[in-house]
Amino acid sequence: MRCGWVFVLLAGLALACSASDKSDPGASERAARGTEIDSVDPTASALGPLVEIPLMNWQSGSSDYLYGQESLHTFELIISDEALAEINNDPSEEAYVEGSLTFEGETISPVGIRYKGSVGAWVGCLAGGSLFEPDGAKTCTKLSMKVKINWQDSTQTFWGVKKLQFHSMNRDPTQMHDRLGYWLFRKMGVPAPRASHARLLINGNYSGLYSFVEQIDGRFVDRQFDDGDGNLYKEVWPLNREGSAREEFEFIDALKTNEEEATVDHILKFSNELATADKNELPQIVKKWTDIDEIIRWAVVDRAIRNDDGPLHWYCFESCENHNFYWYEEPTTGRFHLIPWDLDSAFANIVSDSNPVTPIADDWGQITNDCQPFPHGEWGIFQWSASCDRLTGAWATFADESEAAWVAFLVGPFSEESTETVLELWAEQINEATLEAASTHQDALSVEKWKAALSELKSSLDFVRSKGLSS
Repeated sequence: MRCGWVFVLLAGLALACSASDKSDPGASERAARGTEIDSVDPTASALGPLVEIPLMNWQSGSSDYLYGQESLHTFELIISDEALAEINNDPSEEAYVEGSLTFEGETISPVGIRYKGSVGAWVGCLAGGSLFEPDGAKTCTKLSMKVKINWQDSTQTFWGVKKLQFHSMNRDPTQMHDRLGYWLFRKMGVPAPRASHARLLINGNYSGLYSFVEQIDGRFVDRQFDDGDGNLYKEVWPLNREGSAREEFEFIDALKTNEEEATVDHILKFSNELATADKNELPQIVKKWTDIDEIIRWAVVDRAIRNDDGPLHWYCFESCENHNFYWYEEPTTGRFHLIPWDLDSAFANIVSDSNPVTPIADDWGQITNDCQPFPHGEWGIFQWSASCDRLTGAWATFADESEAAWVAFLVGPFSEESTETVLELWAEQINEATLEAASTHQDALSVEKWKAALSELKSSLDFVRSKGLSS
């Protein structure tokens, strides 16, 4: 039971009640964003009546408030000059330093603070290194950041979550890729993180507008699934590019929940069945281990928004691998759910391949170069057709389900009325923050460029509607 109050004896004897580290997943914000009052007997203490001190909102409130779509929140990070200089010296090290977080007049301290990102996050923003191995001092005003609430206490939460993520959107002039993409996935019944926008201040200085994205972790799966005690894996595909089953250690290394137990029997069996099955048996195997309707809805959204830096893009360098996804494994049935992640490059390649790194050559289900790696895109980076993978190839055979999902998407969340409504609402919400950043920092996105990119995004959505899934 969650404690709504902490009681302090007038004589100075403090009696603290312990609280669960989980808020009710998906619970709506409590009245007055606040506290739940337990009944108390004021005569319980022999030393006199007890004084009731309410918990702060960040201790008792729901994460629904943090990721609500109705308002633009402001957060402030306080970091010592020494610690800030340390992480600014090379953000790509992603090292945590200690600081504090202030939100709506309440401060939580200490918390861990670091910069975050993969290769693309550092492009043009670090002083040294190469394009694919950047390092060196920070040169951009904004970089993506992560705040670790449970910095010293593993049970500590903030509005029901343990980590906050602020994505810089440096490569997204629309400032809508994360928010719109995740919104479309969720509206189609695909498990995906919540996302909104947020203003971020660092030591009292306005850093800019960020995409504010929910962390995919144990608290996410608790909220998303009826049974959230299963395994969460990051960026490990059931089969490798050769079609062979993965080794047990590969799945264990990818665990993001239940790391201490490290039992990966379900995904090992899934992997082995995929690797050894006759081709004609694959559709039944994938129906056994994944929710086909959910997966097809995922594929419809993924291809419509051209999430070309996601699990369908197999980059071939020393080997061919895909990335930017999570799996959730139901603990009882062993069924797997694919969770999208890192959508900052989505929407960019809809009308043309504007990103030189990410474009996928194939339409859904298509195979190029007889399943051998081939160069594609402006920079000729080698890739491998996703449908050569036995799992993805089997999914692509469900043509009737794909057609039904596309129709539902087109008349539902992806309709012109639907996307226009949310984009206008969100644009109005972030307009002043965008103007503020442009007037504060020389390297900030200009309002003119933002509005032009937003208009281009709307046109590209119309293009998808007219061309269908083959766009």
